[in-house]
Amino acid sequence: HIYKMDYEAMLNSHKEHGASLTVSVMEVPLEEASRFGIMNTDDNGRIIEFAEKPSEPKSNLASMGIYIFNWKRLREVLVTGYAKGVDMEDFGGNVIPAYIDSGENVFAYRFKGYWKDVGTIDSLHESSMEFLDLKNELNITDKEWRIYSRNDISAPQFLTSKANVKASLVGDGSYVDGQVTDSILSQNVHVQEGTEIEKSFVMSGAHIGKNVTIKYAILGEKAYIGDNVEIIGKPGDIAVIGHREVKGEENED
Repeated sequence: HIYKMDYEAMLNSHKEHGASLTVSVMEVPLEEASRFGIMNTDDNGRIIEFAEKPSEPKSNLASMGIYIFNWKRLREVLVTGYAKGVDMEDFGGNVIPAYIDSGENVFAYRFKGYWKDVGTIDSLHESSMEFLDLKNELNITDKEWRIYSRNDISAPQFLTSKANVKASLVGDGSYVDGQVTDSILSQNVHVQEGTEIEKSFVMSGAHIGKNVTIKYAILGEKAYIGDNVEIIGKPGDIAVIGHREVKGEENED
């Protein structure tokens, strides 16, 4: 999941309800609800029923996989479950239902901000493209919401005189001698001359040869694309090149 949340607001809700467990939820299209853990609540927001990926969902309130517990009670629930031989590592299947069945105060916290499930290739690509939209709620330029990550230390990216980069993010250590539009290049990506990349996400260490066309694609870390290769996807059918996968002939450049 990719999301942007102030946990304090959820914690305040947890305290106000005197909850043993609070589950952050978000409304999703009903036709997609069967992909998620779905909550049914009463008028006060108390969770009265939970179903993990139901074939016929009764509501569209999806668990975001973000929880606040009272630790002492959580420990009791886990110990009791394990003593009965129940797999308490299955959170949706066993832990949440154990709370509900025992009559605990389990409440839903309705979240209204940015949250994206990236459990499919299409959703990962969609969220990556949203990352480029500065008007999106994620807004990577917002100084009040700094992004912290662990990256290798690399030299700044190098764009040659023939490079043409528009509305894109290019990571440190990358070399671009081609055209990049509406795309993300992670660290240490190598793009040779004559290559066109559009609406794509290229992960760290990928090498892309000469005269390559890449559209609506995701390239895994250290993928190798030889010269004169076409990788063409489309919305709803994103092309994928896997981790260290080689497509086309390798050369010494």
